[in-house]
Amino acid sequence: MIQIFILSLGLLFTGLLNANALNIGDSAPAFSLQSQNGDLVSLSDYRNNVVVLEWINPDCPYVQRHYTEGTMKELSKKYDEKIVWLAINSTHYMDNKINAEWKSKYLLEYAILNDRSGEVGMSYGAKTTPHMFIIQQGTVVYAGAIDDKWGKKTGERVNYVDIGLGEVLNGKGVSTPETKPYGCSVKYKK
Repeated sequence: MIQIFILSLGLLFTGLLNANALNIGDSAPAFSLQSQNGDLVSLSDYRNNVVVLEWINPDCPYVQRHYTEGTMKELSKKYDEKIVWLAINSTHYMDNKINAEWKSKYLLEYAILNDRSGEVGMSYGAKTTPHMFIIQQGTVVYAGAIDDKWGKKTGERVNYVDIGLGEVLNGKGVSTPETKPYGCSVKYKK
């Protein structure tokens, strides 16, 4: 009986997250969050830019792997002057100090925003760390995984965000606008 109750709660919670999931073509939900150093960052500040949102959690092995490999840092640098990259940490038990330490450890050029309340993450339907979104002119044009590396040990990696950014910046539509994100579940406040 208890297992059925717990399973039901899990399905309800998953349903609530999915109910908030964005569709490709939807307007990106507005937000203002504190960066790791306490500055207020608003999505509306970048309405004329292509924006990448990356959900992170420094405790997640998938995030750790991508940062050790340099996936996010290298990609953000590749498009440095053409896009705005923002990392969002919706982990309920993390704060600006932890975000600042992560930024310093990996010498990141982009801000890590504090969403401890989880409101922004839930408004985007962010499910995993990492979970990636590309926003163009206020519209969600990509949502999903950073790449196809989920459990893949060998072979060439397809980086969906890299491909999507190249297409957007060349005036094209994103050929694969949605993929299934993988990683650790976002640790929302309960």
